[in-house]
Amino acid sequence: MNTKSEIYEQPGITVDLAIFTVNTNKLKVMLVKRAEDPFRENWSLPGGFLLHGESLQAAAYRVLREKTGVKNVYMEQLYTFGDPKRDPRSRVITVAYFALIPWKVLDQPESKKVTDLTWSSVDQLPKLAFDHKDILKYAVKRLRAKAGYSNIVYGLMPEQFRLSELQTMYEIIIDDKLDKRNFRKRMLATNLLQETGEKDITGAHRPAMLYQFKKMEIAFSN
Repeated sequence: MNTKSEIYEQPGITVDLAIFTVNTNKLKVMLVKRAEDPFRENWSLPGGFLLHGESLQAAAYRVLREKTGVKNVYMEQLYTFGDPKRDPRSRVITVAYFALIPWKVLDQPESKKVTDLTWSSVDQLPKLAFDHKDILKYAVKRLRAKAGYSNIVYGLMPEQFRLSELQTMYEIIIDDKLDKRNFRKRMLATNLLQETGEKDITGAHRPAMLYQFKKMEIAFSN
């Protein structure tokens, strides 16, 4: 009996992160300028190869910590991208994640493999390395879809907030205007929010009730 032997390719595995924040009323994503080939000096999403014995989740968290210095934020697995030609070095499959981080908690830690870091508006992106433009497009689509039926926006909000601030955050994410009355009615009907018993009396506006999310789920943390 003839036995057919086959040689199976052993691809590399990476994780890539679409790390979102909101600043100056714009949805922004973290980009890093590559210090190594391929695509040296080009912008890309932060990422890295899976280490020996490391889980995908642990790798994603490691990259998040190295690039942002923060933890205990919302993160979830997005999709697996495996086009055979996505990396010119060899066959590399990447598992993409997206994370949400409030702007005020961010800094810019250094990395030996990164020569620069920027936060770019998702609507004004530079040329990106690999297939990262496709990854980011998918991530933005997922984020905007989830904003319509979940409390995922909490990942970008302060602990307490006015309903008007929450509406502004939703409008920035979905890139559309919302009716104030309908938004307030819909959000209170979701049972995701609760009054804090405190009012915001700062600024020139009238005092307004402060709210918080009843349950703030974190996809994973460390």
